[in-house]
Amino acid sequence: MTFDILTLFPESFGSYFGASIVKRAIQAKKIHMRFHNFRDLATDKHHTVDDAPYGGGAGMVLKVEPIYRALKKIRRKKHSRVILLTPKGKILNQPMARAFARCDQLILICGRYEGFDERVRAFVDEEVSIGNYVLTGGELAAMVIVDAVARLIPGVLGDDASSEDESFRAGADDLEYPHYTRPETFTPRGGKAMSVPPILLSGDHAKIHAWRESQRKKQDPI
Repeated sequence: MTFDILTLFPESFGSYFGASIVKRAIQAKKIHMRFHNFRDLATDKHHTVDDAPYGGGAGMVLKVEPIYRALKKIRRKKHSRVILLTPKGKILNQPMARAFARCDQLILICGRYEGFDERVRAFVDEEVSIGNYVLTGGELAAMVIVDAVARLIPGVLGDDASSEDESFRAGADDLEYPHYTRPETFTPRGGKAMSVPPILLSGDHAKIHAWRESQRKKQDPI
């Protein structure tokens, strides 16, 4: 099993993956870890990976272009899945971990800042969350998935490990609305142009607010 992790902070994985069961699995070549800093794929001189959101709002949004370029550089295996780590995703549970363990490759995208440009979602197979709370970034979520999946790979643990069937209960989805940032129009290689919704370019903050509220799946729990 190969894990490809897209992250702005690859160094954050060293401590956990350099210890215990995961370390032994790597040494035994049961799993392979590869890290991809998508900041390296930004084309401007400052290697910018985030920008202010169209329509205004707090925080910065990760740009689609560096993430897209990083994904295109990864050599895909026959049975691979691209996973976006986001509070909007399906809650990770044991059946999901078992399904992932049957893959040859998991490509995990770790977020930061206020979120992703919505167009990133067009390039993933599924979205996964490790719980109904907000983290500073997706690195911890990636570690959780690697740990949950690696232990199910034959040879990583002893036979007794198969008895563990605990899972998270499905909970509420994250309630964030879609984010977009520059460029206004993004065209993937060989694909169709993907544009920011016109309402976010209108400058009409009342309409923007109404649109964002309409995109929420339900109201934020208190």
